[in-house]
Amino acid sequence: MPRVSCDQRRVARILIVDSHPIVRAGLRQIIARDDDLLLCAETDSLWGARIAIDETHPHVIVADISLNQGDGIELVREVRARHPKLPILVLSNHDEAIYAERLLSVGASGYMTKQASSEQILYSLRRVLDGGICVSEAVAGNMLRRASTGSIRRSPDPIDRLSDRERQVLHLFSKGLSTRETANSLNLKVKTIESHRQRIKGKLNLRSGAQLVQFAVNWIVAEQADAS
Repeated sequence: MPRVSCDQRRVARILIVDSHPIVRAGLRQIIARDDDLLLCAETDSLWGARIAIDETHPHVIVADISLNQGDGIELVREVRARHPKLPILVLSNHDEAIYAERLLSVGASGYMTKQASSEQILYSLRRVLDGGICVSEAVAGNMLRRASTGSIRRSPDPIDRLSDRERQVLHLFSKGLSTRETANSLNLKVKTIESHRQRIKGKLNLRSGAQLVQFAVNWIVAEQADAS
């Protein structure tokens, strides 16, 4: 699919994938401001995104991490495999210190928090449409620091043993959410979260739920310190 440049004043079709109707409404208003941007479809799930991509052929996807079915990380992986040139801008309330580099590593074109201004969102859209990468200054600075000091760690990070979903669960545990609250946040069954919890404990060699929560908190603190 040819890359679309907004400098050429061609209309860029945008697909929104977000589980929150209020967020989708806000993005619709932002997109409607400019004649060179057009909302071609919106959905709240991974399944809906698959259909919308095939039917509307968007030039860019704006997606959250948490969806009503599936998640944004899975969406990025799938789109990158099926549509290598289709840019994806992740717009989320999830902590960018935890998720931004992870999303970029699996194929996202940019990561912005939902606290970003309308102007920042529009700039990010145009940036990824023109083939660029868009992240906050804090994330960019952290990536540069990692590159300058070398990306090879002296010892393997235990977090690398976890899947993307398990990292999401661990992140929510660090905030003090219960198993049921975590399940509700991720639109999953309680039994599914309990299974993730047991696998995380096994992979990280943790014996109790208290150790799991303490590990999660320490992980978040360390990641945020690295990003600051």
